[in-house]
Amino acid sequence: MGSGNLYVHFPFCRRKCSYCALYSRAGASAEELGAYVRSLVPHVRGKYATAYFGGGTPALCDLKEIAGAIEADEFTVELHPLDADADLLSMLADAGVNRISMGVQSLDDRTLEAMGRGYTASFAAKAFSLVRSRFENAGVDFIVGYPGDPGTDLGVLREWGARHCSAYTLQNERGLKGVASDEEILDKMKSAAAELEAAGLVRYEISNFALPGFECRHNMAVWRGEDYIGIGEGACGRVGLVRTRNAGTSKFTSETLTPERDAVERAIFSLRTRMGLDTERFPQWRKSLDGFAAEGLLVRERARYCLTTRGMEVCDSILAAIV
Repeated sequence: MGSGNLYVHFPFCRRKCSYCALYSRAGASAEELGAYVRSLVPHVRGKYATAYFGGGTPALCDLKEIAGAIEADEFTVELHPLDADADLLSMLADAGVNRISMGVQSLDDRTLEAMGRGYTASFAAKAFSLVRSRFENAGVDFIVGYPGDPGTDLGVLREWGARHCSAYTLQNERGLKGVASDEEILDKMKSAAAELEAAGLVRYEISNFALPGFECRHNMAVWRGEDYIGIGEGACGRVGLVRTRNAGTSKFTSETLTPERDAVERAIFSLRTRMGLDTERFPQWRKSLDGFAAEGLLVRERARYCLTTRGMEVCDSILAAIV
């Protein structure tokens, strides 16, 4: 069994999707892609509890060497539907990858075109079917609240055989026009959550649903406050008291936290999860949390507080009130 958690960021895309404000760039040459991967290999080689390749679009790079340098109990690669082919999937499986997260984003063709995704819903369904033929542990990502998206019953994921679904509400950081109000987006998220739960996927974190036993261990480790190493342009990490961020070429920064601040930051994210926030070390938070519990936003069992369905809608406000 490995130890520690590794995140590797691949900042390359075919094109910049209309909704995306993450660190990524389009148009890299084959030479640039190859040089980037070669520069990372010496820094990632080892055994881990979890490893996660995110982006961007990791499969624009040749992943054979870097994937082969890693051993992990859970090894996830994010995949764009356009990259799902038998040869790539076989290479990833042979290299030890055992979990795929496919960015589908919508099941409406007009919305996919507006997003700039480059495929149709039927193409995505076929791509995911190919993934599932090779990977038992496979899930999808969706964006809830994109302008004009009529929405689709996500219960269809039962037919797809998806083991996991991340459903993220739109964060309009790029100034999209026609975005629904916060209330309308929350209503859409409620509907999506109900559809996913009806399909047997349990909500184990505000934006994440899984069949029992298929929760993303990497993300759970981060939410539980475990250390994770961030490698590559656009990657963040946290090891001990040191928090790191790589905002691009020659823009690496690190910050050393006080033990008190570090303990707070590691604790608060657990409120987002089904297991909730244990306030044993932070009794000073209980007065505020009890107030939210009285409003029906939290339930309390001894020192532990868990979000209700209503509470999930305003989690950020609850966290802001206690820290």
